[in-house]
Amino acid sequence: MEKKPVIKGYIRENGSVGVRNYVALIPVDDLSNSAAIGVSKLIRGTVAIPHPYGRLQFGKDLDLLFHVLSGTGANPNVAGAIVIGIEENWANKVANKIAETGKPVEVFPIEGNGDLRVIEKASRKAKEMVQEASEKQRTEVDLSSLVISIKCGESDTTSGLASNPATGYAVDKLIDYGATVLFGETSELTGAEDIVASRIPDPALREKFMKIYKEYVDFIESQGVDLLGSQPTEGNIKGGLSTIEEKALGNIQKLGTKPITCVLDYLDLLEKSSSRLCFVNTSSAAAEAVTLFAAKGSVLHLFTTGQGNVVGHPIIPVVKISANPKTVAIMSEHIDVDVSDLLQLKVSLREAGERIFNYTIRVANGRLTSAEVLQHDEFSPIKLYISA
Repeated sequence: MEKKPVIKGYIRENGSVGVRNYVALIPVDDLSNSAAIGVSKLIRGTVAIPHPYGRLQFGKDLDLLFHVLSGTGANPNVAGAIVIGIEENWANKVANKIAETGKPVEVFPIEGNGDLRVIEKASRKAKEMVQEASEKQRTEVDLSSLVISIKCGESDTTSGLASNPATGYAVDKLIDYGATVLFGETSELTGAEDIVASRIPDPALREKFMKIYKEYVDFIESQGVDLLGSQPTEGNIKGGLSTIEEKALGNIQKLGTKPITCVLDYLDLLEKSSSRLCFVNTSSAAAEAVTLFAAKGSVLHLFTTGQGNVVGHPIIPVVKISANPKTVAIMSEHIDVDVSDLLQLKVSLREAGERIFNYTIRVANGRLTSAEVLQHDEFSPIKLYISA
């Protein structure tokens, strides 16, 4: 029998398990980015998460921003969080949700203080949090305690033929060990939506998935646009994917073979469970999707790329996997797992999948990904509406 992989992670106050140990500096709005970045420059061990939103948003769009910001602070890779906002009430809304995890969180409003006072006060608190976090030790945990997400980007013909099926093998194995795996890219399932739906055993969840998918497509069609060039992208077309249907059939290869037992809309929380494959309603844009997966609780992301997508994230490691030998050679600094020998028939699908699985275990145990070393810290909340 195969030896069970050993994972050492950080067990948080609410029992969730992270694979990184950051103190997050979370600006609630674009006006607070400078103060958050100011603190990050003074205090080693902190990660600022600037973004362009948070002013005059409303309704579901505002709820989604709060969901992303609070979910990021609540992510198990975060040991403690500092929330900075121009207005205290909105900052408190984000901080209060993070505090439900039991981890330390502090709020610093800019109105009535100014950037320099906020930077000084927040820096002193961040210093305390970083020193406390530095004493947290990795502990042996079960692989079933991890939530992992998957997505592809800058896909080409090598993605659907090799890197996605090999990732699907790894996904099956992760689920067999009890891990939860998240996938999404709603518009990018077009042409394969019925195949995905057929893998959802629960009729109510299947109906929920199709409702989410139809709403997404109906909105796109209501704009009266031809998405060709956006979906598939110019890069996809250059890589040999001529239609969204062709792209989707390659995309779903990375889902493996397990039943889909969880369907989450934008604001739905991932309930504590294990051993399941879960659909998340997301944009197909790389940074937006990874950002939402992290807010749902993913602590590690597997990202397949054909033409060479370079996306990363501030708090979750993003593992780049490619089967395109040209991309592996020219963009070697971005690629963590090379499976191009699968297309050359030098290795089997199983061997390529094992390579991805084993690398996932190494990253979970602390190995830095290329995106982490190259400081690709893309954080991009999905925005639904125009601002008020």
